[in-house]
Amino acid sequence: MSTKSKAKDKEKDADGEEAAGGGKKKLLLVLVVLLAAAGAAAYFFLFAGSGEAAAEEPVAGEVVALEPVTVNLAGGGYLKVGISLQTTEDAAGGGHGSGGVDGSKALDILIATYSQAQPADVTGAREALKESLEQQIIEAYTDHDVEMVMGIYFTEYVTQ
Repeated sequence: MSTKSKAKDKEKDADGEEAAGGGKKKLLLVLVVLLAAAGAAAYFFLFAGSGEAAAEEPVAGEVVALEPVTVNLAGGGYLKVGISLQTTEDAAGGGHGSGGVDGSKALDILIATYSQAQPADVTGAREALKESLEQQIIEAYTDHDVEMVMGIYFTEYVTQ
């Protein structure tokens, strides 16, 4: 082979390597762009819906205080407990009668829940019992997926 043909072969090899290197760079660039697009799409689908959920949160209305009741505990002793219901703005629109929220359902649920509790439960597991009671009351005051009560507050809690 002549020197000229060796030089041409070296140029072809160098051009081929450059073309292959350029192809790899382009492929890498395309992959980076695709990964960025996939990340943006994932962010949109995962977090875009949370804004709508936040908009659907109930708006607090008035607080309805209920008369305290005394409940006999299952293991002996008693609990005097008073609660207030945190109503939603929807409750003021007359979802449960025209006068807002009637507390009789809440008191019935309170008596049923605490009359089955042991004295150790009302002192040691107070928060767990409150969460259970709150969920039951919220479910009882929900009509057609519209919450009338969004929370409860203890106004009195005396056990003996």
